[in-house]
Amino acid sequence: MSAPESEPAVRHSHTPVMDDERALKLLRDGRLDVVGRLVEATNLTLYCSVTLAGRTVACVYKPVRGERPLWDFPDGTLAAREVAAFEVSQTTGWQIVPPTVYRDGPFGPGMCQLWIDTEREIDLMRLVRSRNPVVRRMAVFDAVVNNADRKGGHLLPLPTGHVYGVDHGVCFAAEDKLRTVLWQWRGKPLAREAVAVLAKLERELESGALGRRLRELLTQAEVEATWQRVRRLLDTGLHPSPSEDWPAIPWPPI
Repeated sequence: MSAPESEPAVRHSHTPVMDDERALKLLRDGRLDVVGRLVEATNLTLYCSVTLAGRTVACVYKPVRGERPLWDFPDGTLAAREVAAFEVSQTTGWQIVPPTVYRDGPFGPGMCQLWIDTEREIDLMRLVRSRNPVVRRMAVFDAVVNNADRKGGHLLPLPTGHVYGVDHGVCFAAEDKLRTVLWQWRGKPLAREAVAVLAKLERELESGALGRRLRELLTQAEVEATWQRVRRLLDTGLHPSPSEDWPAIPWPPI
């Protein structure tokens, strides 16, 4: 069985609004049907529909077998990292990552994520360079998960003003690899809200459900490094600055 080689001919015009728990159940238990392939993605990325109890929504499915090997991440781990990013997002309460699960599908196990319809009238470059507090939350989130590839095109703005982030397959490396277009707060004090959320993350990583869940998805060293990044942010009280040993911005940036 081979995947379609082109963009899907038909897309859902609107992703129905639903709470995360209902979305997660749909993604976990629904019938997954491939509609097309997102050909610009580096790894095999399939646009699908998922149906359960008469309800159908669009989603993205990235099977492990379609992941290209990377020199700095273990093979076959990107889907689990995407799910780990969702788990951190859920704990923050910021809903940065759309509902995401790890499940079996037509091309084997992989990541399945709710499709998000974006606000097409928003100037993405202006959003990337803005001081938008929702985008600032994403900058903190990326520092926690050690996002090595925060491109501008990975921001999905909604008409409501909310902004989702996607493509978190190269996160959670034990070595510092933060690479992002969101450096406008570098060296600035963290917002009070962010400090409270980081304190919650620290507790959850030490002895809560988040730590247990991440240990199912990542290595022990990667979970420990995540805790250390949170602790460092709390100790400094500052947004991180670019490393001198690692490229600061991904390529291409958008």
